[in-house]
Amino acid sequence: MATTLQDVDGEALEELETAVRGQLLRPGDDGYDEARTVWNAMIDRHPGLIIQATGVADIIAGVTFARDHDLLLAVKAGGHNVAGKAVCDDGLVIDLTPMKGVHVDPDARVARVEPGVTLGELDHETQAFGLAVPGGVISTTGVAGLTLGGGWGWLARRFGLTIDNLRRVDVVTAAGELVHASEDEHPDLFWALRGGGGNFGVVTSFEFDLQAVGPTVLGGLVIHPYEDAAELFRFHREFVADAPKELGCYAVVLAAPPLPFLPEAVHGSTVFAFLTCYNGDVETGEEVLRPLREFGDPIADVVGPLPFTAMQSIVDDSYAPGARNYWKTQLVDPLPDEAIDVIVAHGANRVNPTSHFVLEHLGGAISEVAPEATAYVNRNASFSFNVFAVWDEPADDEACIEWARTVYDDVAPYSTHGVGVNFLSEEGDDRVHAAYGDNYDRLVEVKTEWDPDNRFRMNQNVEPA
Repeated sequence: MATTLQDVDGEALEELETAVRGQLLRPGDDGYDEARTVWNAMIDRHPGLIIQATGVADIIAGVTFARDHDLLLAVKAGGHNVAGKAVCDDGLVIDLTPMKGVHVDPDARVARVEPGVTLGELDHETQAFGLAVPGGVISTTGVAGLTLGGGWGWLARRFGLTIDNLRRVDVVTAAGELVHASEDEHPDLFWALRGGGGNFGVVTSFEFDLQAVGPTVLGGLVIHPYEDAAELFRFHREFVADAPKELGCYAVVLAAPPLPFLPEAVHGSTVFAFLTCYNGDVETGEEVLRPLREFGDPIADVVGPLPFTAMQSIVDDSYAPGARNYWKTQLVDPLPDEAIDVIVAHGANRVNPTSHFVLEHLGGAISEVAPEATAYVNRNASFSFNVFAVWDEPADDEACIEWARTVYDDVAPYSTHGVGVNFLSEEGDDRVHAAYGDNYDRLVEVKTEWDPDNRFRMNQNVEPA
């Protein structure tokens, strides 16, 4: 059996080319470099072959070809994952980005979504009817990867994780078969796909419940001087403790962007920001957010009514493709004063201007689902504390990665030891276990049934027994 494309005979490749409707890209072909590129510029891998799938038949052909020739297989949908698992060296990549279909049934409040769709593309279709799938907070994120890892964002406290709004999937298995999975069909597989990542197959279609959201929400930024950061973190802890489910409120440490609503004198300096979204009645939201907007002495307050689609892309510039990224994140309960002091000290000494911290507000409907109900186990965390190291030059890799790890280690004593699997960089098996906790053993059982040879291992991998 072959292990690289060089070992596959020409006749087999010709047969594959005949079987596939989409493009086959090899090194040197037009479009190859674009197809192998993912969001995180640290990832620079060179597949032996890329299949740009146009439908289920192409995916089946790709999975079967990889199995028959014992090729390393990777699956690219949005390509937004920080670990860069969507591409591999030498092996075969099934590129799902051409599969952009979205079908919205506004009467039934159901959407069927193909795996190449991004959040921004999905929101564009659903918001035409004042509806939304609870998703993430960056419009360029792929729906497929976000969903398979759990998926949280501005709507999660009110409507649950993305997987809590998932009704059914179609999936190509390691055997090259198309199966349907839901609560009624292959329920164990459906359980595992809701949070277990790409370990179990290639999802070719997602069917979601839609929620009434927008088209206008109340959201934006309140930016403060960094000298008040400790007091602001403590206020945030108390303010969100009894917040209504319609409210999401993040605490952010960042460099002040050169935007017109900020005085030029603070551009580039370290600031503290409340990033918030109220996705219920706007007038009610004004009252809910009044204490936050009146607290302290902000530099700028740009909270106001805005389209939900604008809220979904409000931080896109901070997570644009082409930068080098390394993340360390952990789920935490409300942080004690000692932990806040640690974070504030590190924020004042960030390794570079583009690196930043985000304390994401969770809870609400997320925690109303039992941890064992889906593969996503960390239901009861109040927050996710995220250290985002972001830089441009390869020469800075070591310093930026070390900074992120140092901050993580210093905050770790105050963490729950859990982590959202979608936030993992390349961090080893222990962190994968932390993402799945008590659900890990059941995931191994499902993996062993559906992918006993670990064909789908370019992910945060659950190894079969």
